[in-house]
Amino acid sequence: MRPRSFPPLLGSHPRLLILGSLPGSASLAAGQYYAHPRNLFWDFMESLFGVARALPYAQRCALLTQGGVAVWDVVQEATRPGSLDAAIQLATLRYNDVAQLIDTHPSLEAIAFNGATAQRLFAQRIPPRLAPRAQPLTYLALPSTSPANASIARATKLAAWQRLTWRAAPAATA
Repeated sequence: MRPRSFPPLLGSHPRLLILGSLPGSASLAAGQYYAHPRNLFWDFMESLFGVARALPYAQRCALLTQGGVAVWDVVQEATRPGSLDAAIQLATLRYNDVAQLIDTHPSLEAIAFNGATAQRLFAQRIPPRLAPRAQPLTYLALPSTSPANASIARATKLAAWQRLTWRAAPAATA
């Protein structure tokens, strides 16, 4: 079975869209974005926006989207043995309609890429499909939160991800 992305996590007025490449095996098995226990995504959402990783998944998603953060993947589906982005077989790749999501949400101010693969695949396909905008989008390249990206220290990754806090502020979990 080919890995397939999930529907976007999306509120009514997103200001920030975080794009990954394609869910890994642990995420697919759990039916949740960034479900691998060593993936730092939810740790970073807790550090940056107060969305506690210990909360149930549905509650984390609700808090994130209520705060203006949307999450999706560039790839809709592809053949990929295992979970590594490097194993995505490009000839089998089908894209999500990221351009339509962006075009139908003028509240979006920024697109953040969770890793170089998401950024590269987006750049190859999406920009020519985007409608002109009154305000240009800000693009932020971020290091992948994947445990496969172990060559970059957690603190270095978090410092890079802290650039997101100027764009979105999900509700506190108190």
